[in-house]
Amino acid sequence: MHRSSTGFTYEHGPLQSPPPPGSERALQMHRRVFRTQCSTVTPYVFGGQRKLDCRRGTIKLAGETQLLSETFNALNKEAQFTREMLGSGATQIRSANYASKGIYFQAFTSLSTGLERIGKLCLMLDHYIDQNGEFPDSKYMREAICHNIAAIYEKSTSVAIKHSISMKFLQDLNDPIHQAILSVLSEFARGDRYSNINLLVGGGRQSDPIASWFKQVDQPLYEARVSQWKKDTIRNNSVAVALILNQHARVLHTSEMGEEITDIERASHMTGVYEAVAPYRQLCVLQVIRYWVELLSSLQYIAMEAGSRDIPFFTEIFAPFYNADAYFRTRKTWEKLSH
Repeated sequence: MHRSSTGFTYEHGPLQSPPPPGSERALQMHRRVFRTQCSTVTPYVFGGQRKLDCRRGTIKLAGETQLLSETFNALNKEAQFTREMLGSGATQIRSANYASKGIYFQAFTSLSTGLERIGKLCLMLDHYIDQNGEFPDSKYMREAICHNIAAIYEKSTSVAIKHSISMKFLQDLNDPIHQAILSVLSEFARGDRYSNINLLVGGGRQSDPIASWFKQVDQPLYEARVSQWKKDTIRNNSVAVALILNQHARVLHTSEMGEEITDIERASHMTGVYEAVAPYRQLCVLQVIRYWVELLSSLQYIAMEAGSRDIPFFTEIFAPFYNADAYFRTRKTWEKLSH
């Protein structure tokens, strides 16, 4: 019997149109399944130790047996929420620009939340494997890890080395752009998300996450990934737009660095830069997401091989992110992911 993120799959395929809870058909079905698969208290082995599966997958409810344990459901819900946050952030980061700064904050919020959570899932699963089915306590999660995505990455690399995990795509995120993404999102999660409020009330942290992203991620991408021909085209187009519109329009914006934009040529040029960089920006973010998806998938199988029945198939939940760069380049939106 294969337990997936959406339920159980039996010999003849997925269970469809389940009977109403408590109906005679439902009771007969549950008795039939558990007669062949497990009993009320099922012995199992995890990490070389024999345990009784009273809590995991065989909880008694109103005289019947609950199919999915609390641990399984909690992990499943956490993974699904994380997937949606990552999909939303990966979509939004492609649309953020100097004229739509709010989208930067939407993207940073979703990405920092999603990466923190998938990273913590990896660290929790590592502890679960090492400690024979026990998760770390809340103090460790709150104090030793907290919201520091950069620190979560460092711990994740140690986990991959400890378990001799070989990645199919990227073995690490040591590329300067990847490191810059981790740094900006980590600082955002730790306090830069309140940068505007802190500026107004005189708070301790006043770093501008948009300026940090533009300087550390977008500018290096533009210099390294965009061809000289494309750069010349952007420049020539901005000059042409200015010649046409200078007598008919006015511009007043601020750049990602906080500088005022008052002429059409510069505004047009920055629009061209954004459009050229956006696909590379999104690709690098997806590569960062994929790193943790690979690590989590590997840890999932290690836990399952040790005998755990509490672990969902994270490979199903995060499947769209487990793809090559060539696939990443074919889509712009990641919010509506097939489950």
